[in-house]
Amino acid sequence: MKFKLDENIGQRGARQLEAAQHDVSTVALQKMSGASDMELFDVCAAEGRVLVTLDSDFAQVLRFPPEKSAGVAVLSTSGRMTSGLLELLVGQLIAALQHHQLSGRLWIVEPGRVRIHGSTPE
Repeated sequence: MKFKLDENIGQRGARQLEAAQHDVSTVALQKMSGASDMELFDVCAAEGRVLVTLDSDFAQVLRFPPEKSAGVAVLSTSGRMTSGLLELLVGQLIAALQHHQLSGRLWIVEPGRVRIHGSTPE
């Protein structure tokens, strides 16, 4: 699967996804730092890449319709995000990919669960 990591996801997340044999690009590599959310969403859709982000704005399905994209995964926690927690959430994302389809859906990945918003039942 092809992913683009938002600028708030570090190299550790990229390495985890690459180790799981996924194609990973980043906002930083494409020199898109500071791009608007809509521009980032549109670029990901055009490239067929799932956006992985900590930005909860991307969970607004009316503004960023997941069905018009390769998918969006928002990594979320109620507390402060640490590198260890980020690593845990990316691991959960990778594990969930073995059982669920991400394409055209919004996933909210939280410690211990993945909430899936999408129209196609599994």
